[in-house]
Amino acid sequence: MVVPTSTPNLWSRKTRAVGIPTIDLSLPRPELSEAIVKACEEFGFFKVINHGVPRDAVLRLEEEGVEFFNKPSEQKHRAGPAMPFGYGCKNIGPNGDMGELEYLLLQSDAMSVTERSKTISEDPAKFSSAVNKYVGAVREVAGEILDLVCEGLGISDRTAFSRLIRDVHSDSLLRINHYPPSSSVVRAGKKGATWDPHLKLVDQLTRSHDRIGFGEHSDPQILTILRSNDVEGLQICLADGLWITVPPDPSEFFVIVGDILEVLTNGRFTSVRHRAMLSNSRKPRMSTVYFGAPPLNSWIVSRPEMVLPERPNRYKPFTWGEYKKALYSLRLADTRLDLFKVQKDF
Repeated sequence: MVVPTSTPNLWSRKTRAVGIPTIDLSLPRPELSEAIVKACEEFGFFKVINHGVPRDAVLRLEEEGVEFFNKPSEQKHRAGPAMPFGYGCKNIGPNGDMGELEYLLLQSDAMSVTERSKTISEDPAKFSSAVNKYVGAVREVAGEILDLVCEGLGISDRTAFSRLIRDVHSDSLLRINHYPPSSSVVRAGKKGATWDPHLKLVDQLTRSHDRIGFGEHSDPQILTILRSNDVEGLQICLADGLWITVPPDPSEFFVIVGDILEVLTNGRFTSVRHRAMLSNSRKPRMSTVYFGAPPLNSWIVSRPEMVLPERPNRYKPFTWGEYKKALYSLRLADTRLDLFKVQKDF
């Protein structure tokens, strides 16, 4: 159960207590597929347990992330700028969106990871091995969830969605986000941001909570698998417009419905809008995000089973490459799928 904070700021504004769906991937398959479909319909978001991702794969990648982000700024910048891949700091995308974070954005295929690792780590083989092992494990989780979605929706081709991310030409990505602790963003001094000892604790936390780490958006891909350390910050927006804070769980994963899955299901699932706020922790928050995406030339169309007389086709056919191109012309918070709707109002 999520308990909203009492501090009157962006962290708590328009929030309420709500249970986050938690799905045990070891459940019997019919029960499991039904639970996943329900969570996708009602929230577009859920937590999975008993996911099968080796703990070693998670810890190795986290260690590599911590080691990189602890480097001096000039060393980190050697891996950037993120245009779009590599190291980025504060700038998000090409249209002026900003956030209180630094990040690594990587293509998920092994060859690209190996090449990019040369500018990220003093031991590229160690870094690329950690990334590739992690990506392989979470891709399997994403693929299994998508197969279960097809089963739960009664789609005849069980692998219709998962093979898009399992394709050798998949455009899937891995992003490692690093958000500063509250003590480093409360007050900016001549030598950088520092904790202000003259402010009361509640004022420190309020200023911190008013800071946006990563602004409101939906993920454009098919499915997102997210994991963070034990520092809170993730919020999702419910269908009624209320924001809820998601308690962190470093041992489990969160699943987010993306724009493309909304189209593939003809709007039966809705890509959930979410954001990252800076927490009141003195510890940095680090999240690792796998974005499962199709190949650039894949046509995105609603499955025939999802098009019904009472739910006519909502979206024009387009390729993933065309959708990505459209994204570059928009701001982070813009509603992108409106560009491809058959009608604007439903």
